[in-house]
Amino acid sequence: MKTTRNILLTCILAMASIVSISMNNAMAATAEDLDKDSTQAIAMLIKTNPLAAEISKKAKATLIFPNIVKAGLIFGGAYGEGVLRQEGKNNGYYNSVTASFGWQAGAQSYGYVVFLMSDKAVKYIHETHGWEIGVGPTVVMVDDGVSKNLSSSTLKDDAYAFIFDQQGLMASLSIEGTKISKIKTP
Repeated sequence: MKTTRNILLTCILAMASIVSISMNNAMAATAEDLDKDSTQAIAMLIKTNPLAAEISKKAKATLIFPNIVKAGLIFGGAYGEGVLRQEGKNNGYYNSVTASFGWQAGAQSYGYVVFLMSDKAVKYIHETHGWEIGVGPTVVMVDDGVSKNLSSSTLKDDAYAFIFDQQGLMASLSIEGTKISKIKTP
């Protein structure tokens, strides 16, 4: 029993170290850096994903998280900072925080973009102190399966999320359970 407790404690301490290091690396140095990284990230997504390019033209606003760092060893976490773009201008800075528990090990980085398609979704992001994905406006994760049945003429949900530029050694990826909160200019 004592050995199991020691192993669990070691795993928790290791995870805390991994997440702490990862989160420090994920933070943007300045608003200027975050603006530049977000511009490059959305340009890359639109260039490499025709459906994202189509949807971007109809979006009322776009949340761009150019670099999310995720790490886990039983307990996991992910963190990144992003920009809300509306009518061609930056309209605030946000962070994306995720916590998870389960059999997991590894580290990964990725970016994601959430296209806000309805006035309801835009209003929700502006009026709440944090948007918990899965609560509030409907967010559809666009993967290969979804993209085959989706076109700009069939859009009906509040928001569409695209994950891109995945690097690292974690097998699965989800933004469910993620909380997006407005932050002061980094």
